[in-house]
Amino acid sequence: MAELPEIIIFSRQMDEELRDKEFDSVDIVQEKILNMGPSEFAELIQGKKVSNVYNKGKWIFIELSGNYHLLLNLGMGTDLFYHSKGQEWPKDYQIRFSFTDETGFSCRFWWIGRSELVSNKELLEHKATKDIALSPLDSDFTLEHFKKLIKGRSQIKNLILNQRKIGGIGNVYIHDILFKAKIHPQKLANEVEDAQIEDLYGIMIENLSDALDKGGLYYEKDFYAKEWGFTRDYFLVAYNEEKPCPVCGTTIEKIKTGSTSSYICPQCQQL
Repeated sequence: MAELPEIIIFSRQMDEELRDKEFDSVDIVQEKILNMGPSEFAELIQGKKVSNVYNKGKWIFIELSGNYHLLLNLGMGTDLFYHSKGQEWPKDYQIRFSFTDETGFSCRFWWIGRSELVSNKELLEHKATKDIALSPLDSDFTLEHFKKLIKGRSQIKNLILNQRKIGGIGNVYIHDILFKAKIHPQKLANEVEDAQIEDLYGIMIENLSDALDKGGLYYEKDFYAKEWGFTRDYFLVAYNEEKPCPVCGTTIEKIKTGSTSSYICPQCQQL
């Protein structure tokens, strides 16, 4: 599943490639991914130009002329590919966008992806995105801001994955972030010491920045269908169940943490 580093990469590539392009048509195969009827969606987007592309948490925001936004959520994974003029379209997709210059892009959502067209006025109350919090790689996400979030009796992992608290982190990068900070995922937020909070803040930004620099998770592809470079070799405890901890040698465990699973070193991350 694409998380903050991958979504940032997509947004940057799409902004560079799509800015000022004008939508000519849209081919909708799966109506359930839309927030309105397919005819209305197709009619509204036709003729609009791309002004800007950016991200908010795990959502891609494509700002359009005419005071609209096209919002993409990649769900549990998506083949989101650019198509140059003359290039053959893929046979399998849920939605395909064509521009007047004969370029375009398509989306094949693996599971629970969304493509929504929302007016700027409606965007202020858009249920899925209006409460998404700052992301760790946003300039305003300071240590002081982070310290204000780490409170209450929520388990620390659940708090970090809460998109209303911290935008963009999912159940991929969180395992190594907590491991490097020596924090058990089930530790309560109000029991995390100040020194640990500072370490956690720095490690979170460092790990996400490193994944961004490496080009995102290996099992997905970027806007140009190129494989990304953050492979399994870079994970420390994540997805390394029953292997030795890289720090102490203790066997890495996979445990249940609410609705998700977590990979931990029981020695380095004592509860």
